[in-house]
Amino acid sequence: MASCSGESSNLTATEEEATETSTSQKREARLRKFRELHFKRNEARKLNHQEVVEEDKRLKLPTNWEAKKARLEWELAEGQKKKDCADRGEDYDRVKLLEVTADDAERWERKKKKKNPDTGFAGYAEAQFRQYQRLTKQIRPDMDGYEKQREECGEDFHPTSNSLIHGTHVPTKEGIDRMVEDVEKQIEKRSKYSRRRAYNDDADIDYINERNAKFNKKAERFYGKYTAEIKQNLERGTAV
Repeated sequence: MASCSGESSNLTATEEEATETSTSQKREARLRKFRELHFKRNEARKLNHQEVVEEDKRLKLPTNWEAKKARLEWELAEGQKKKDCADRGEDYDRVKLLEVTADDAERWERKKKKKNPDTGFAGYAEAQFRQYQRLTKQIRPDMDGYEKQREECGEDFHPTSNSLIHGTHVPTKEGIDRMVEDVEKQIEKRSKYSRRRAYNDDADIDYINERNAKFNKKAERFYGKYTAEIKQNLERGTAV
């Protein structure tokens, strides 16, 4: 009986030790999980704070900052490429054209035509505006002439109310030739336009819209001599 009671007490002690070991392992696992969650919470808080600071910086920047930044980066890259080509003794424009594919060149050409299409004469205001754009795009500043004229005029280069320089400017021969050439081009281009048809208030209205009026004019031009008698009979009311 004594041996049986001793064995049962040993089993009970072993079971208690196993239970305590299991409980301590569970507690350690929970503490480890808690530490991991605490670390993740701190990491998320830090990332959120960084994101808030970055968002605040972005909101304080100008609205077109991204475009300006991309433009500045492109200009820096272009400047570096030009410098490298100059060091190698190569023509930058030629090297740049060699990098352009046929598809890109065709797309740029289509975009250029779409941006400023030549629709012909639509009105005097539109024609004047297009001519103004064309003339301003042709302007190339002559810095040498600018500096020379600045030295000649001195303080009167920037006139005030007391300056007396009106009528003293003499255009250069190159400037006169350039103006004459441009005027001749305008005359040549203007000669290719068809003259503006005057509107006749007394003419018969036999159309319902502008497109129908053009069609009737074409029909009259080709078949008018064959249908003149029929038309007159219809107008007199004597048609059979």
